[in-house]
Amino acid sequence: MVGSPLSRRLALLTAARLVFLTLCLALVGLSYLRGASLGSTTLRIGLGLLVVSFALAGGYAGVLKTGRGLPLLADAQIVFDQLTWSVVAYLTGGASSGAASLYGLSCLVGAALSGSRGAALAAGSGVVSYTSLVLLLGSGVLAPPPDQPPSIYRLSAEEIRFYLAVNALVMLVVALLAGTLAERLRWTGGELRMATERADRAERMAALGRLATGLAHEIRNPLGSIAGSIDLLRSARGLSGEDQKLCDIIAREAARLNDLVTDMLDLSRPRRPELAPVDVAHLAHDVVELAARSGRAVSDVEVRYEGLSSILIQADGAQLRQLVWNLVRNGVQASRPGGLVRVVLELQNGDALLSVIDRGLGIDEEARARLFDAFFTTRSHGTGVGLAVVKGIADEHGFAIDVESGAGQGATFRVNLGKPLPSLSGAPAQK
Repeated sequence: MVGSPLSRRLALLTAARLVFLTLCLALVGLSYLRGASLGSTTLRIGLGLLVVSFALAGGYAGVLKTGRGLPLLADAQIVFDQLTWSVVAYLTGGASSGAASLYGLSCLVGAALSGSRGAALAAGSGVVSYTSLVLLLGSGVLAPPPDQPPSIYRLSAEEIRFYLAVNALVMLVVALLAGTLAERLRWTGGELRMATERADRAERMAALGRLATGLAHEIRNPLGSIAGSIDLLRSARGLSGEDQKLCDIIAREAARLNDLVTDMLDLSRPRRPELAPVDVAHLAHDVVELAARSGRAVSDVEVRYEGLSSILIQADGAQLRQLVWNLVRNGVQASRPGGLVRVVLELQNGDALLSVIDRGLGIDEEARARLFDAFFTTRSHGTGVGLAVVKGIADEHGFAIDVESGAGQGATFRVNLGKPLPSLSGAPAQK
């Protein structure tokens, strides 16, 4: 938190404030106190204000070091600045003081710190403090500094109203413009960051595509030979139970490598979906049956299909199968021994909703934000490719996908497949 943008802005503005305030008070001394004694009221108040500002700067630095309560610290600095300019205005002419322009400067500072909210706070506190100063001087409750010319503080009611209206209007206009500009810059900066991230991702995908294409043939050829050899070996007579287990391990790991190569190719070279009516229920049921006969699902994780017996949507059957397979595989890998992965297909608010639910370790909030990023994984043996492929397929189809999870609470991946199609007689659905 100490290195956050807000903390850096606060540190910079704290230092700039001290420099600027010192220069302002030095200007006051040169302009108003020529020949005045060191015991003059204006000089004492000015020096006292400078001492308080430096003392508060030390307090600001302490809060910045902890990194806690930074938004509250920013608000406190904005309000204190406006009170400081009121003191400077009091020392330099009251309502007619040129120091009233400094209120607008604090509106700019507030916008830089907290956007439109900070600008509004600066304008509000500036109007209140300046109006209070003018009214106190005008009513005689607050006497002008005795070492200042009394004539500059004597204003008519019309002049007081004029100064109040002009300075309040200036503060409000500056706050509005500064706040709008700050929010616009923040939005533009976010868009630029997203564009940069997309460009970086595209560059990584291009590099991955070149790598995956070159490795696919080099890896799949020996994998095919290994799988074929293991099938022949398992069919041979005389193998012990231990030998059969070793053959199963080799076959399973070869299949896992083949899945990884497929995922990398799908991620690096996505293709446009070829849309046609697809029976999602049959497709999901087939994927569940396949998953139940492979990997950990054979031994210690149950995979179960629940929901509709048939429903048609417009999709690319092969890509949709890959999406469901990757979600199921992810759920199985995340599950504990004896766990259950449920694939649920239902209608909700007129949309077809596919959910893959596991009872695994769950996903914390920070990891959920990056869950579909390529090569990001929460598992020590994961590759971070499968869910990125899922997100790519969903985006190409216009499917909405979201995740509900918490640490230790399992995870639910929901894919909104959109409105189902009516039954099409004579038009075979893909599976």
